[in-house]
Amino acid sequence: MGKSLTRKILEKHLAVGEYVVGQEIGIKIDQTLTQDATGTMAYLQFEAMGLSKVKTELSVSYVDHNTIQVGFENADDHRYLQTVAAKYGIVYSKAGNGICHQVHLERFGKPGKTLLGSDSHTPTGGGIGMIAIGAGGLDVAVAMGGGEFYITCPKVYKINLTGSLQPWVSAKDVVLKMLELFTVKGNVGVIMEYAGPGVKTLSVPERATITNMGAEMGVTTSVFPSDGETRKFLKAQGRESDWVELKADRDAEYDKVIDLDLSTIEPLAAAPHSPGNIVRVADMKNMKVDQVLLGSCTNSSYKDIATVAKIMKGKKASPDVSFGVAPGSRQVLQMAARDGYLADLIDSGARVLESACGFCIGNHQSPKTNAVSLRTSNRNFEGRSGTKDAQVYLVSPEVAAIAAMTGKFTDPRKAGIEYPKVRMPTKFLIDDSMFIFPKDAAKNIEIYRGPNIGTPPTNDRMPDHIRGSVGIKVGDKITTDHIMPAGARLKYRSNVPKYSEFVFEPVDPAFPKRAMDAKKAGKHTVIVAGESYGQGSSREHAALCPMYLGVKAIIAKSVERIHAANLVNFGIISLAFKNMADYDKIEQGDEIEIPDIKKKLQSGEPVILVNRTKNIKIELGYSLSQRQKDILYEGGLLSYTVK
Repeated sequence: MGKSLTRKILEKHLAVGEYVVGQEIGIKIDQTLTQDATGTMAYLQFEAMGLSKVKTELSVSYVDHNTIQVGFENADDHRYLQTVAAKYGIVYSKAGNGICHQVHLERFGKPGKTLLGSDSHTPTGGGIGMIAIGAGGLDVAVAMGGGEFYITCPKVYKINLTGSLQPWVSAKDVVLKMLELFTVKGNVGVIMEYAGPGVKTLSVPERATITNMGAEMGVTTSVFPSDGETRKFLKAQGRESDWVELKADRDAEYDKVIDLDLSTIEPLAAAPHSPGNIVRVADMKNMKVDQVLLGSCTNSSYKDIATVAKIMKGKKASPDVSFGVAPGSRQVLQMAARDGYLADLIDSGARVLESACGFCIGNHQSPKTNAVSLRTSNRNFEGRSGTKDAQVYLVSPEVAAIAAMTGKFTDPRKAGIEYPKVRMPTKFLIDDSMFIFPKDAAKNIEIYRGPNIGTPPTNDRMPDHIRGSVGIKVGDKITTDHIMPAGARLKYRSNVPKYSEFVFEPVDPAFPKRAMDAKKAGKHTVIVAGESYGQGSSREHAALCPMYLGVKAIIAKSVERIHAANLVNFGIISLAFKNMADYDKIEQGDEIEIPDIKKKLQSGEPVILVNRTKNIKIELGYSLSQRQKDILYEGGLLSYTVK
């Protein structure tokens, strides 16, 4: 049998292990990216490794999350990032240059390369034919140092695209349809590979929208072939020399094949409070809308902005709608201004927002109480917008534009407007002046460290026994935003003791004190959770801060891929209920013991939790490679790497 595109790229980068589905493999990483919310800790960890420079082909540090300068913390962190980049040979992308995934696609992405990013939407790069994977910052730091990145050798699903999209249906609707088919759970260890005659009908930005939101399905990544469309995009970016043709063999073998006719897809939306709650726009029955926001790494390309501008040209946004537009990059903003689209949007009543992640992470533009907010971003978790009771819907740029105009959730096919066609530019405006490229002379630079910068805390070696209590019990689909709130709290990302004061703030604000009190008393804390614990952001602080508070184990029905890896990286063992009914037999506050945990892992024996409060025993399972066990024994990846 022939090989899939995924297998071809992974085998070319295979450094440890064999390409056997389900086994752990280590791959060489060509490129890395970080953003400021996760990058500060990643570079502090890189410094702790004692290396003189990065060993990748390219590493880029983007500032795109916390660009709002309220207080000194963000500005100090950005200066730290700039100086550490200069010292270690990293490209620095200044605030205002744009969102990491959009900018990386434009200026650095290369078909056939591997990209590891400290942001869960790094799979955006799959739209240009990369194996692009999101990970925790510590994994990225190790990759920058030349170390392998470890994943489970994936199952590969072929998404066979046929037909072409109808007017008023976009790539956002394609990935929402995928979420309807696959949901947000149960896809760990899978890579989605898009193929078929329908692929050629999609531009690179459209493909990137689809791979971007593949992250919400929990897959490792998603990838498109590199074809004529890819070549046209790279040529327009002045990078045609980076193009190579990449495709699967005609007789490639897949673990599953799904046929998807693009012509049958209609306008869709993700209803509160999950990207997997898919509804038909036609069924929304003209619901009143309070806010419309266009942008984020999912839908902020030149094509997206131009499409909305053409819809809004000569029209006004509803007086009852707060309408904001955030171009994804400085390139998009410059071109939209040059081509008149920015003027059309301003004339319509749109507020032009910074080319950054701001509203997507709840860092600004929080809607009013109980508002209905339509957004072209990728996540609508409860409270993520900054307003806990807001009803956030994820929609396409086309649906967003019509809602901004009418003030209602409207099927765009019935708006009585001719669908605008936007051609991809044959030449993009290229201005790389907001990148700071490293120079050899900068190696002697002094790294700036503001008072918010601390050293990355390390964990103790794994104890022989875990003894303590259940610090908190949570349900299904607990996201990293539930564990470590984003928005305004992110300014403490470099100050772990301070940031740890907000662990589980949206769920139970008293948790940090309980856990810290237990730690001071010499007791361990265990977290109990339902299905898909740790969804969402790759933010490793959702493992790092609980570690700081003395959490030693997570016991859950299931844990999502990136968070599971982050838990190992910080010395927290992830255990699973063998019998799902046992979840109901343990409560917050129960005194527990997991005896001989280290010995059980070494011998491969079942792990037993003793609930002393209820006088019962519960058998727990785990899925850990020998490498992961060794990391846990040392107390985490940083200790394991520098020992």
